[in-house]
Amino acid sequence: MAITTAPGSVSRAPRPDAPAGPPRTSLGRKVRDNLTGHAFLIGAVLCFVVFSWYPMIRGIVMSFQRTRRGVTTWVGWDNYLRIIDDPSFWTAWKNTFYFTVLALVLGYVVPFFVAILLNEFRHAQGYLRILVYLPVMLPPASALFLFKFYAYDPSDAGLFNAILKALHLPTSQWMQSPEMTMPAMVLASTWMNMGSAVLIYLAALQNIPGELYEAAELDGAGIWRRILNVTIPQTRLLLLLMAMLQIVATMQLFIEPLILANGAGAEDAATSVAYLIYQHGFFQNDLNGAAALGVIMLVVLAGFSAVYARMTARQD
Repeated sequence: MAITTAPGSVSRAPRPDAPAGPPRTSLGRKVRDNLTGHAFLIGAVLCFVVFSWYPMIRGIVMSFQRTRRGVTTWVGWDNYLRIIDDPSFWTAWKNTFYFTVLALVLGYVVPFFVAILLNEFRHAQGYLRILVYLPVMLPPASALFLFKFYAYDPSDAGLFNAILKALHLPTSQWMQSPEMTMPAMVLASTWMNMGSAVLIYLAALQNIPGELYEAAELDGAGIWRRILNVTIPQTRLLLLLMAMLQIVATMQLFIEPLILANGAGAEDAATSVAYLIYQHGFFQNDLNGAAALGVIMLVVLAGFSAVYARMTARQD
């Protein structure tokens, strides 16, 4: 078949001696495309190595050593046995678990129901979100000092005692009372940290299809039946995750007893495991004992994480 060209056009064939471009390999193209991502990934890994993994490994090694006058010797399990024999060890764990249970009852359940309440509002949701999140914006130390000197003042001038007195109820010594120390710390901690959990729950609730609630209403389900049969099943994975994060956070209880109870509190009612680590490391100059106690806490939290991983695997 003959090929014709338009008048005035020039047909140019490729020159056989023209230099060929560099070969483009699949590996080289992938490296170029992901160079920025690899750079960010390397930076994140280095941060974890320097500020997380190395201190963790160093702490585990120190827990089996003893340093005296600059001389370090290997002592095996001696630090662990010495820490466990200390009566304050069991007191600290009892207080820590007590705080965790109270925080799960109050600081875990209350934000979820506050999020459900906010989700029912059709107006001023933005304002209400800001109002709930405001305590999170405060520095924790400032918020705790506010509770200590204004709300938990044991005299009638304290906010909570003034409310109790106005309601003709008996007042409390709050942080000076061994029985009220832990509930008071849980209340302050819940107020400080509730805003973040409420916003997370609220985002999950708004992703639930409205058809599910409409079908439940047509079946005659009330508000509590809709929460039990629609809301909780649709957010169960998030609820499990938040419960795990709540346990990990509350078991590292430190700043609340340090500021509200000046450390141990009345009759050691506020001594936590994290505060006991602080005492061993900075007051008793027992870095090896503090490292051993930190490793024990690491093992306990790893156990909770394993339980969470098992539960989520079953849900999947």
